[in-house]
Amino acid sequence: MRYPAYRPRRMRANELVRRMIRETTLSPDDFVYPLFVTHGKGVKKEIGAMPGNYQQSIDTIVKDCSEIAGLGIPAVLLFGIPEHKDEIGSEAYADDGIVQRAVRAIKDKTPGLLVITDVCLCEYTSHGHCGVIKHGAVQNDETLELLAKEAVSHAKAGADMVAPSDMMDGRVTAIRNALDGEGFHDVPIMSYAAKYASSFYGPFREAAESTPQFGDRRSYQMDPPNSREALREVALDIEEGADIVMVKPALPYLDIIYRIKEKFSLPVAAYNVSGEFSMIKAASQLGWLDGERAMMESLVSIKRAGADVILTYFAKDAARLLQS
Repeated sequence: MRYPAYRPRRMRANELVRRMIRETTLSPDDFVYPLFVTHGKGVKKEIGAMPGNYQQSIDTIVKDCSEIAGLGIPAVLLFGIPEHKDEIGSEAYADDGIVQRAVRAIKDKTPGLLVITDVCLCEYTSHGHCGVIKHGAVQNDETLELLAKEAVSHAKAGADMVAPSDMMDGRVTAIRNALDGEGFHDVPIMSYAAKYASSFYGPFREAAESTPQFGDRRSYQMDPPNSREALREVALDIEEGADIVMVKPALPYLDIIYRIKEKFSLPVAAYNVSGEFSMIKAASQLGWLDGERAMMESLVSIKRAGADVILTYFAKDAARLLQS
């Protein structure tokens, strides 16, 4: 029997050859590690649905950031859990808010770590929605003013980058104008440009204590069946001044990541969200799959689809594995 001259298995025969010709490679430089900061001292409360992730007070989160930087991970993304919530999420843009104080502490102790802040109101509002509520609905334009104030307050605290996740129309313009107006021309915006109304956010809502008290977020987050709409959303955010555009979640939307990367020249981020993380952790704990291999395969797939930046709760585990 004649075989073709080219036998693909020749190039799979041993690990050194596989490594040498690998088309997609991961590095700790690819990762952003999300963190949840809360009030108190000495607090490190594990999130039940997200093993190995915690709600942490500022003193413990600063220590965590030192470890994160030591693993070669370049950036963290901060989510705040306020002491008090109200209808307009006023702690989101308070000078002494939990995120603002955490940013100052991290930049003081770990100045080489990039600190990105989530800009949204859902963690801070008593109703759990991402904006101002009137007549039972989120008010887009009134919300923009508060988001802009929040972004400026983060920049004043020392944030290196802001990441609006609210999905209000026009928020990138509002934030860019506000930052520029305060002299923060060099603070980039990483926009959650294509954020879908996904079931995979469940564990995050426990972590950030941000479950809506009524209704859901489908009136402002994207409908999962739509892909052309994602391209329109990204184009709008780029036109408004976004520096990085994000797809969230990642694994169910690899096609969206690919299409955005092919069409636009900006860096593309992908959020490997809490539900994606928790599924693998749970299946691994039950012995249904190899957790480390599933983790790395998932992260590689996100990068192979076109992501330049991966926000993931696996960041520390993956970085340790890559270093070893």
